[in-house]
Amino acid sequence: MCATLVLVVGCGVGAGNVPRSIAPPSSIAPTATVSAAVGETRQAISAALSREQIQLQDATQPFRNAESPRLAAAPRAVYQALLPDDPDGGFIVVYEFPDNASAVDAGNEFAGYLGTGAGRIQFPIDAQQTIRQLGTTLLVYTWAPSTSPDPGSPKVAEALKTLGIGFAPPR
Repeated sequence: MCATLVLVVGCGVGAGNVPRSIAPPSSIAPTATVSAAVGETRQAISAALSREQIQLQDATQPFRNAESPRLAAAPRAVYQALLPDDPDGGFIVVYEFPDNASAVDAGNEFAGYLGTGAGRIQFPIDAQQTIRQLGTTLLVYTWAPSTSPDPGSPKVAEALKTLGIGFAPPR
């Protein structure tokens, strides 16, 4: 028995008129308006960093860190601690949740996620995670001695540890 293979290639007059799907540009975040809770968290972060003579700004480039499911689904704002020797680092992500309990649940979930294989492979082996809950928000900052050349990187982590309630990923 003989099989025939027919290949049809779309290249004719109408082929160029097919509408194309274009992915939306990635969000830099924070959005033009942030909630009062996120605004208060930003002020607390800025105050904590200023004690270390580190400035905070809204992120000027897209950034998305590895996230557990609750974090991936939450509204977020991205800020950046200005680190002269690491202009592509210093990102602090603030997630907002409907209530304090949801923020705590998300913090526990993310800390647990960082202890899994999927969570571990997304960061350098020496990554240091700072996860803090402040009211209905959760803030996340990651730095690693092997990839963060600025001496201010650990100072950012130490300053953030003075805020809210912390979560420790398993080692």
